[in-house]
Amino acid sequence: MDGPQQGMPTNASPLAAERPRKVTGAATAATALISLALAYEVLITVANWRDYFLVHDYLAGEATDGDLLAADSDALTKLGSFWVSVLVWAVAGIAWLVWLWRARINSELMSGTAAHRRARGWVVGGWTVPVANLWVPYQVVSDVWRASAPRRSVPVTLISAWWALFMVATVIVKPIQWRAASQFDSEHDVLTNANLSTLLTALYVAAGLLIILIIRRVTTWQTGGHVGNTV
Repeated sequence: MDGPQQGMPTNASPLAAERPRKVTGAATAATALISLALAYEVLITVANWRDYFLVHDYLAGEATDGDLLAADSDALTKLGSFWVSVLVWAVAGIAWLVWLWRARINSELMSGTAAHRRARGWVVGGWTVPVANLWVPYQVVSDVWRASAPRRSVPVTLISAWWALFMVATVIVKPIQWRAASQFDSEHDVLTNANLSTLLTALYVAAGLLIILIIRRVTTWQTGGHVGNTV
């Protein structure tokens, strides 16, 4: 299943009729919104540590019921709601896919469709198809990276590091942290959640900084004279 252009069909126009796409604006939007999502994760970690210290103080007799009620209704707590999290990450994800789609088209024009292991539809489908989303997005991004580079032998170390960090955060740490956040029976439970939240945020920030670097580098390659007129 790893041959050139295998898998999901696409309705894209024949390559000969395609024109390059502008990626600078999409790159700026994706960078800004990914940065916003990372800042959101940092704020959630701050809120989790705030909760821990508040619980610790309450059990030590240094905080009141009023302090707990105030914390439960403040802006940080509301910011950590499930739907706010979904919205922040969905907007960042859409911006990222818009950039990746454009970059994929340009990379095909630069190096041909044979430089890609997956059909273009997998740019989006790779993130939504269960099980396949564990490795297909990595293939798509690494192929765009190689096909956009001035030297075809460019290493994919940066892509591998990004994907490893993202997978560890999303597949391993996040489910554990969600379970920890769903039940607080003791001060230790609140502390465990804060520690897991810190680890998760560190992984996401590291992965996010790498993906921003990948966006910037591919955009530079594609706007550095290697692609013709853009639309």
